[in-house]
Amino acid sequence: MVVQATDIDGLWTRLCATRDPALRDQLIVQYAPLVKYVVGRMAVSMPGVLNSEDIISYGTIGLIQAVDRYDPSVGVKFETYAIRRIKGAIIDAIRSLQQLSRDASRRARDLDHAFDALTQQFGRVPTNREVAAHLGMNAEEFGQALMDASTSVVSLNNPTSDGDGDRPSLMEQIADDDTPGVDAQVERQHLYAALVQAIQDLSERDRLVINLYYYEELTLKEISEVLSVSTSRVSQLHAAAVFKLRAALRAHMPQQVAA
Repeated sequence: MVVQATDIDGLWTRLCATRDPALRDQLIVQYAPLVKYVVGRMAVSMPGVLNSEDIISYGTIGLIQAVDRYDPSVGVKFETYAIRRIKGAIIDAIRSLQQLSRDASRRARDLDHAFDALTQQFGRVPTNREVAAHLGMNAEEFGQALMDASTSVVSLNNPTSDGDGDRPSLMEQIADDDTPGVDAQVERQHLYAALVQAIQDLSERDRLVINLYYYEELTLKEISEVLSVSTSRVSQLHAAAVFKLRAALRAHMPQQVAA
């Protein structure tokens, strides 16, 4: 149903007088197309964790804020006011996520370097407690650091260096059946043997997480059900296991996987 301009004016007058939630909801629905209009006209660069539906959700938050704060007596058309609020909500959300992404990448590098340093120092994969102590963190801070790092997609499928991504991932190096030459075949066999040994050196729970995620291809939620722990805890376990494996492999095969 199309609401006439006079009816809209009446809705605003009644909302300002009564703050009736039903009137508020009616106005939000009435102006909902403004969100898609704004998104369609914005040249937004979306972080990888966002899709268009996420952007529309953030824009809708801006629309709701606009409805709640609009004062018709000021003399500004609601559409003009709302478009600014919608655009502002979207930009704020993207900036926040981009900053989180940068922070997560930095934390992942810090953890990676700590696992590397202690693996070299001890001649074995360090425990989480040892890495936390090395970084001056308590257990809660270390767990949060793992959670933050996991948002940067810590994975065995990631490139094995911190550079521009030209270096292949560990999985790609092991699975590359088209690599020519005997030397390359021998190197791949050594890398595979090192990975097997590194997995064997993990704790039983870490080995289970790696197996369920990479070989059984379960989701983090499905793994959480198997282990009877929260999804966030599985994310921490996965991140820690990956850091340990990468550090162990770099120690075994520095010429291939050194960062």
